[in-house]
Amino acid sequence: MDARVKWDARYRDLNIDEARPARVLSENTHLLPTKGCALDVACGLGGNAILLARLGLEVTAYDISAVAVNKLNAYAREQALPLRAQCRDVGKKPPAPEGFDIVAVSYFLERRLTGALIGALRPWGLLFYQTFIRDSVDDTGPRDPVFRLEENELLMLFAPLRILLYREEGRVGDISRGFRNEAMLVGQRR
Repeated sequence: MDARVKWDARYRDLNIDEARPARVLSENTHLLPTKGCALDVACGLGGNAILLARLGLEVTAYDISAVAVNKLNAYAREQALPLRAQCRDVGKKPPAPEGFDIVAVSYFLERRLTGALIGALRPWGLLFYQTFIRDSVDDTGPRDPVFRLEENELLMLFAPLRILLYREEGRVGDISRGFRNEAMLVGQRR
């Protein structure tokens, strides 16, 4: 099935009020600048983009789904948010170099884009990244292991950045508590 068709179908019946920012972003807003340009990659219904715009950043959001992009743009207009969503396949058309102070990525994994994501950051810019890991405690997330990170893989992918925060608990300790099934990273371009 074509990726656009798949994601359009998924977002068609969802309400934008259900969109939530990733924990890596919502729990670390204290690291954000008070102004600047932000990018939400594979934004879906825009949980990250909406949070960033409400905090005063000028936000660009990319997603392959025209349904999601149209819903997000309508919401941004309605709420008078500084947010513009674009229908874009970032695998084919990555973000421009040094265009953003913030790049946020959640629940999207395209390893070949690592260099482009780092390059999209301006000097001192921040990357907020969160996605699924293979060492999960349940079946939350994609079934295909290609779309899940190996142990510490996020650290390796973004090693050129100054790592400010990293969390990946996997199956260590009491698996009924904590941050499971995912990894999160905040990194800064020097």
